Amino acid sequence: MSSFIQLLVSGLATGAIYALIAIGFTLLWQTSQTINFAQGEFVMLPAFFVLAAMNMGAPYWLAALIGIALAVLILGVLFKAIIVDPMIKHGVLPLVITTIALSLFLKESVKDFYSSQAQPFPALVAPRDLHFFGAVVSLQSVVVLAVAVVTVIALHLLLNKTRLGRCMQATAQNPTVARILGIPVGRMVLYTFLINGALVAIASLLISPIYLAKFTNGEALGMAAFIAAIIGGFNQVRGAILGGIILGVLDNLSAAYLSSAYRGAFPLVILIAVILFRPQGLLGRAEERAV
Repeated sequence: MSSFIQLLVSGLATGAIYALIAIGFTLLWQTSQTINFAQGEFVMLPAFFVLAAMNMGAPYWLAALIGIALAVLILGVLFKAIIVDPMIKHGVLPLVITTIALSLFLKESVKDFYSSQAQPFPALVAPRDLHFFGAVVSLQSVVVLAVAVVTVIALHLLLNKTRLGRCMQATAQNPTVARILGIPVGRMVLYTFLINGALVAIASLLISPIYLAKFTNGEALGMAAFIAAIIGGFNQVRGAILGGIILGVLDNLSAAYLSSAYRGAFPLVILIAVILFRPQGLLGRAEERAV
């Protein structure tokens, strides 16, 4: 039982990080029909922003703020202005291909200009174990889970309890009607890109102490978050949260109790099952389109 609790808490922490990244996938898709296959590299990059700031003498807390600010600017504003806006006019497929190329560019750039070696990254808290119900749980896992939960709650309050959030939801549901109602649709779409930039930066700060900061981190993180978004429902933020939690917990439990050799295959098995039996995702809604 103690090992199960330990695996469960660790899986929830990992799943919460997947959920943060997956929420970014769903927000961009809802508001701008953008599928960002560079999302994993977007999570990898802020860690190197932080390390670069620390190398220039900034303390960790200041470097973290700089990393988040740069992520919002570069991975939010510039990504939308330079990549999405010019390419979305040509359709979703050219934009998808462009984001795939962007992911390769970011990964190779970090490898060539910073380091190809994994870099140690400061943890949010000092290494320490907590004991409860006979289980030994890492304090870092608890803090990661707590930060992720607070971030999701803050996002929920923004989207559902503020006028800005309601305008963003209206834009996601029907941009044409939103324009008729006087909502500045372009600005609302920009805000979703800014939110995505902040989410990937927070996810980077949470995951890098565990996996270290390395240029290959984006591959696994991007794929896991994409699968989580599909499992939960690509058009629902709450679906992305559920998908991330399911993926993180089952990944840990299956590796421990079944086989770690096939750990990478379990998310794909879950994905195939969801696509076959509920293609809109566990919490997603079916969308009908005229052809």
